[in-house]
Amino acid sequence: MTTTNTEELSEKKSLNFVEELVTADLAAGKNDGRLQTRFPPEPNGYLHIGHAKAICMDFGIAQKYGGVCNLRLDDTNPVKEDTEYVEAIKEDIQWLGFKWGNIYHASDYFQQLWDFAIRLIEEGKAYVDEQTSEEIAIQKGTPTQAGTPSPYRDRPIEENLELFKKMNSGEAEEGSMVLRAKIDMASPNMHFRDPIIYRIINKEHHRTGNKWKAYPMYDFAHGQSDYFEGVTHSICTLEFVPHRPLYDYFIDELKQGKDLADHRPRQIEFNRLNLTYTVMSKRKLLALVKEGLVNGWDDPRMPTLCGYRRRGYSPEAIRKFIDMIGYTKFDALNDFAMLEAAVREDLNQRATRVSAVLNPVKLIITNYPEGQTEELEAINNPENLSEGSHTIEFSRELWIEREDFMENAPKKYFRLTPGNEVRLKNAYIVKCTGCKKDENGNVCEVYCEYDPASKSGLPGADRKVKGTLHWLSCNHCLPAEVRLYDRLFSVENPSADERDFRELLNPDSLKVLTNCYVEKFLTTKHPLDYLQFQRIGYFTMDKDSTADHLIFNRTVGLKDTWSKINK
Repeated sequence: MTTTNTEELSEKKSLNFVEELVTADLAAGKNDGRLQTRFPPEPNGYLHIGHAKAICMDFGIAQKYGGVCNLRLDDTNPVKEDTEYVEAIKEDIQWLGFKWGNIYHASDYFQQLWDFAIRLIEEGKAYVDEQTSEEIAIQKGTPTQAGTPSPYRDRPIEENLELFKKMNSGEAEEGSMVLRAKIDMASPNMHFRDPIIYRIINKEHHRTGNKWKAYPMYDFAHGQSDYFEGVTHSICTLEFVPHRPLYDYFIDELKQGKDLADHRPRQIEFNRLNLTYTVMSKRKLLALVKEGLVNGWDDPRMPTLCGYRRRGYSPEAIRKFIDMIGYTKFDALNDFAMLEAAVREDLNQRATRVSAVLNPVKLIITNYPEGQTEELEAINNPENLSEGSHTIEFSRELWIEREDFMENAPKKYFRLTPGNEVRLKNAYIVKCTGCKKDENGNVCEVYCEYDPASKSGLPGADRKVKGTLHWLSCNHCLPAEVRLYDRLFSVENPSADERDFRELLNPDSLKVLTNCYVEKFLTTKHPLDYLQFQRIGYFTMDKDSTADHLIFNRTVGLKDTWSKINK
């Protein structure tokens, strides 16, 4: 086998099943060798990480094979849609690193869809049904029992046309009638049992105003919109598998008598992204926001892309995670820890290292000259030395983490304890000599002595000690608020739990620490900058942060502690 053939075989093995289908279609010359996809969100909420998987597929496959992916807003339900969501969707797609070819709206095709519906009525293939939604549902039957025809199924064509026009004129009330396609009430596919294709919604549309009162259903609008736009591959999630025959049926009816073999949009389904300790339901996410259980759509505990962005996730980390889990035809529950691992791996390469003390106790170096200050060099990113360094001040009185001192420590405790030595990062080796307690018995000061010859970087100063601590000079740091975010739900699969999802919320999903200190260097940083608080975790400055009130959000810890604690 030649080297070229080996490389081709290797590439073929690495393709996911969607890529294999697209590659085969392109090789066969279908759709005149074009590749055109679309990402079609409904603008009724903010995008979440499940949408990110679809975005990576729709845009990524077009990018990989030299095609184009368009953004189409599925705005067929004015009750739930808003321009706020439209703008947020655009922002999230761009943040993830993708660009659309064109922006379309389902509402662009309202007239064409209306005309198509009129034609179906005129051909005896659609009728107006005045039954209630409950009556229609009962008459549809079950998967093992055929449905029963509506009493309105055979009403005259002229009467159907007149009533359909009333549905859109405002003369008919919401819920009083619907338009149904006349297909087959005995079909084994429930979606073929005279599906509803139009309903009345008497609410102003954010794009078309009050022009329309009758709005197409998703199954009626989606396939035709794909065809109008020239979509070659309509890629969606597995729940649309049973909808695919209806998708094809309406396109066949739309282009009646024309050969669609090589130009029909091909629907391909993949597994959706499910994540532990997370819900993806827009209804539930909206309830969390509306009921004040979280602080808006971009609350860093939310699975929304804007929430992850505010929390400090990078778009590269999210794309890395989606590559890790891949695309299959089988639903699975992905571990949140995998997402966090992808975030750690990515941020390790890009985060600026800084010092912060979240639970401070004072450390006094008793033999260090009072009033003396040194400026020490701190590397910004050891993974990328081209990012340079910054200075951090060192003095006699420092803040250290309270957990880094223990008066009566176990044998393998390598931090500060009386008689033990540690290195203060970028500075000196110090030896603990004791502590002072307040009236409640809590340690309020820790004492130590430093070795002047042990300064980092000095010749012969490489004496080894087992512990290294981070610190801040008391007189050269700034107070800060730190928000520690964790999983929003306390159960692994809240979507499968029969209890109200509100009862499953993790009471410890947010802890706010107000007595923290950070380097002055952090005043040069901005929201969404990637930071590593040394020995603590990855953080980012929050959008609410000001010069007078610094606020930082924990992105993820340096290690996965959740799995160990919650085994």
